[in-house]
Amino acid sequence: QVQVVESGGGLVQPGGSLRLSCAASGSIFSIWSMAWYRQAPGNQRKLVATITRQNNTNYADSMKGRFTISRDNVKNTVYLQMNSLKPEDTAVYYCNAEIRSSPSDTLRHYWGQGTQVTVSS
Repeated sequence: QVQVVESGGGLVQPGGSLRLSCAASGSIFSIWSMAWYRQAPGNQRKLVATITRQNNTNYADSMKGRFTISRDNVKNTVYLQMNSLKPEDTAVYYCNAEIRSSPSDTLRHYWGQGTQVTVSS
């Protein structure tokens, strides 16, 4: 009964910017880390950035300096601000969240359905 839904993808020119959002809803006791991944056609899904509940962040080297991950714990939402976009950034971007639905539940990873980002002139 937990849902994770991404939004904000679209078509953008090289050098442009997009801001992705991912909202978790449903039966949520606590959210631990949240993360963004991306997957280009024919490739493995790769980590983009992670953020803990204390706002500690980590980025893949190719994203560092261009992408910024942040979260709003009241809204159960994580964001990915993407600047200076390149054609190589074209991919489906997925949100992942570590969530406990109750104090007795096992920590589980939940995936969103993905949002398409296309960088092209």
